[in-house]
Parts: sequence; C-alpha cells; structure tokens
Amino acid sequence: MITKEELDKLAEKYETKDFIKDDPVQFAHRGNSKQDIELYGFISSLFAYGNRILFIKKLDDIFCRAGNDIRNYIENGDFSNLKGVEYRFSKENDIVPIFEILSKLYKESQGLEELFEYGFNSDNFLQTVVDYFYSQAPKTVGQGFYHMIPNPKNGGAMKRMNMFLRWMVRKSDVDLGIWKFMKPKELLIPLDVHVGRISRLMGLLDRKSNDLKAVIELTNKLKEFCPEDPIKYDFAMFAFGVELNRIKVGV
Repeated sequence: MITKEELDKLAEKYETKDFIKDDPVQFAHRGNSKQDIELYGFISSLFAYGNRILFIKKLDDIFCRAGNDIRNYIENGDFSNLKGVEYRFSKENDIVPIFEILSKLYKESQGLEELFEYGFNSDNFLQTVVDYFYSQAPKTVGQGFYHMIPNPKNGGAMKRMNMFLRWMVRKSDVDLGIWKFMKPKELLIPLDVHVGRISRLMGLLDRKSNDLKAVIELTNKLKEFCPEDPIKYDFAMFAFGVELNRIKVGV
C-alpha cells in the first residue's frame, strides 16, 4: 500500500495554481462574489463528465451565452439564448430547467449555500439537495436531467456533487473554501472510474464497485492519513494517474 509520505508528496506536487487551467474548477475562479463562485462551480460540476476538453468547451459556450456574468444571468431569468444547447445525454429540455430552478432558488433564498446548508443539517444531506431540484423540475425533463443531478437513493458515488463541495468547502491554491457550514474533514472523496482504479492500485480501496460504499471506504482510509483534510488526496489520485500514463508512453 502507498504510504502517507508518498501520498503527501503527490498531493503537494499537484495541488498548485497550475492545476486550475485544465480543470473545471477554473470556472469557479472566474467569480467575483460568493454567489458568482458557487453558481459557476455548481453548473460546471454538472457538466464535468466525459471528455474533459469537450465539457470545458461546452461550459465556455454556456458562460459566454450568459455574458460571463452568471449571477446576473441567473437572477434575470431569461434563458431564451440557451435554445438548442445540449451535451451528451442532456438536451435543451434537461438543461434549461436547471437554470430556471436556480433562478427561482436565488429569488426566494440566499441561493445554493443556503440550500446545501439546509441539507447538511437534515437527516439526509445530498438527498435533501437533490429532492429540491426534483420537486421543481417540469414534467418535460428527460433522463438527461437526472443524469446531471443523480439520485443518491440509487447508491451511486455522487462524484460531481462531492467535487463541487470540495471546491466550496476546502481552502487551498485550487479549492475556494467559501462555505463555512461544514469542515473539510466532513467531505467525501469525489469517486469516479479513474479514482477508483488508482485507489485500488495504491492499495487504498478493496471494494470493486465505484459506489457510495466505496466512497465511504476510501474516505475513511484517507482519514487515517489526514483526519482533518482527507480529500486533499484527491489530487494525489489524479497525480498518480498522470505518473502512470507517463510511464506507459515513455515520457
């Protein structure tokens, strides 16, 4: 199994400002206010699956349509210029309602932080957040909507939601740390196929499925190395994968 010292070195090497430019977190760094940051971050996290180059290009297009002023765009509530927008499984009738729900949320409350804090203080954190979006969704949404905002009841890893929380709660050169209602030690690892494969190669994860049980198992293992900030090792997972690829191609 990989040692704490080795993990710490990898995390330190890759958790730098240079990481931002090729990662979807770059959009959250565009924000000039808390509301800007969380909106850029949340929307970016929803699209962060598939080919990285493609979804970053798609997000650039969406935020350009929003005039690169996402808070005012959301609060204005006119999303007619999103006509025809789609990304992989999600079509216009899946994507536009998310913007409409966000607009309603910000008109009736303090926005995403208030919603997530309410969920955090409930008996079922992410389920409460997701149920809000489901309760506001029109009947016209398709499976693309539910792919972007998956249901925790299905036992999935909730990778993108946990990644968004990492951005909002941790404070580092990469993560923005603007939310204070929870602590970094309460975060869960953003687990996908890549992180699952790397963590098993490192000897950190035994479970074969990349599901919620695997998320909890891996997070608990990382807490043994750093109880106060276990999710900093998300960068080490990424780094280890980069190092392996370099070896394979002989770089």
